[in-house]
Amino acid sequence: MGHLDSDAFAELLGDDPDEALSLLADLNAATDEKLRLLAQRLAGQVVVDLARNGPTARRGIGRLGLAPASKQSGDLDLDASLGPILLGRATNAPVSAEELAVQAWKRSDTALCLLVDRSGSMFGERLAAAAVAAAAVVYRCGADCSVIAFAEDAIVIKAQHEQRSPEQVVSDLLRLRGFGVTNLSLAMRAASHQLARSTAARQITLALSDCRATTGGDAVGDAAALTELVILAPAEDAEDARALANVLGIRCAPLAGPSTVPTALAAVLQ
Repeated sequence: MGHLDSDAFAELLGDDPDEALSLLADLNAATDEKLRLLAQRLAGQVVVDLARNGPTARRGIGRLGLAPASKQSGDLDLDASLGPILLGRATNAPVSAEELAVQAWKRSDTALCLLVDRSGSMFGERLAAAAVAAAAVVYRCGADCSVIAFAEDAIVIKAQHEQRSPEQVVSDLLRLRGFGVTNLSLAMRAASHQLARSTAARQITLALSDCRATTGGDAVGDAAALTELVILAPAEDAEDARALANVLGIRCAPLAGPSTVPTALAAVLQ
């Protein structure tokens, strides 16, 4: 039976976060059910914490804020609502929804679609990087974002305006395993379809891929049709991504490892 030493993992996370994240990503496919479930729970915590604590893109990204419970749905903010609650108890008077505050996503002027390459090269570090990117996008953009995993087909893990937590998206993404060919054109069209649902002034497609298309034809036309495309490519395998970026005149940033995703994401979204 498999075993995950929490102390040893914590030490590895401190010494080599990329190795630790890659290990967690791979353990999500462990044949031992208890080990797999433990890895899934731990991955959700570690990945989302990393995404949450990363640097912030300062322009156009939605954020959590406070709103009256009468106008927005969300988790009750106890600190902001404590005064009215205590007053209501002291006076034996009901507390109105207008007096209670909830945490709600503020409207953003930016919509984002994350494309995750799940072809044959997606495992270990690349799978972990995809999970961190997905968590960061959902955490920072709220509902007005989508996450699509693509290879020969395209799987929508989170649709535009769908309410899903970062933990849910990370869990679903880590269940995927890389295989098959890469249809980059299909991925670009899928992103366009999702972003068409948004009314945001700025609409960004973020492709986490080496951009080595092996089926579906030339992706340049479909990529050029997107309002704004940014590529995050593996640092050790970025030649095709840089070539596509040069043709389109767009940004392409190398990704050194999973732990660098939040910084890279903030930089390219400036």
